[in-house]
Amino acid sequence: MNRNRLSLHLRRGGICLLAGLAVLTGLLACGSNKLRANLTNEERLAYAMELFRKKNYYDARTQFRIVTLNAPGSTFVDEAQYYLAECHYGMEEFITAAAEYEKLLRLYPQSEYLDDAQYKLGMCYYQLSPKADLDQKYTWQAIEEFQRFLDDYPTSDLRQEVVSKLNLTRDKLAKKEYRTADLYRRMAYYESALIYYDGVLNRFYDTRYYEPALFFKAEALTKLERYSEARESLRTLLDKYRQDQEKAEANNAGLAEQKYRQRAETLLKMLEDKLATNGQARN
Repeated sequence: MNRNRLSLHLRRGGICLLAGLAVLTGLLACGSNKLRANLTNEERLAYAMELFRKKNYYDARTQFRIVTLNAPGSTFVDEAQYYLAECHYGMEEFITAAAEYEKLLRLYPQSEYLDDAQYKLGMCYYQLSPKADLDQKYTWQAIEEFQRFLDDYPTSDLRQEVVSKLNLTRDKLAKKEYRTADLYRRMAYYESALIYYDGVLNRFYDTRYYEPALFFKAEALTKLERYSEARESLRTLLDKYRQDQEKAEANNAGLAEQKYRQRAETLLKMLEDKLATNGQARN
């Protein structure tokens, strides 16, 4: 879909470009309240779009709102609704903007602005998402809306942008989970640490926190003398490293740093020696 939509209103409802520009010139020159009161809905939409183009979101918002109220059954009301939401977004009123994007999605299911609105709905919550150590309610909402976008609009030209934002939000949640696990581990609360390491491994396996979570899970299990489980975590990590290396060699590509490989190999050897000494069979 074409992202440059600021001129789309000019072809809606048989609006004449030259006439619309003449109206805009008169309005912007004299600023007449009386003249604005006598605008047709099409002319008001054109006027609102000019204000929006100039980033006068406050006044544009008012004009778009009037159009949505005065012309609820028109062919261009969805456009007015979309740009009403855009005005709130431009003013960084993200909660209000989210409500307006949701309104468009709910009331105008045939609108050509649906994928844009779904994307910007996710972006509202993305913008509201705080640092990783704070409550992540809005981050979860952003993930939900971005995932809905990918499900509903798989061929949209916004797909790659949404995937990128979705990965960033998932990474933030993984970071919060991992930091909590790491805190418990450093305090020697190993059972609690394991709960959060498993949270990373089960829900955020595609993030950069997967490998350290596997290694430090094994370390926590070792502290708890759960040697067989620790060994399995290390084997999983080392298998991943080997697969990554084979894939990189096959594709003649660079290999990402395998930060925990040497430490994992050392700890695995120690565990296998301990298990052998304890008379436990190796798998």
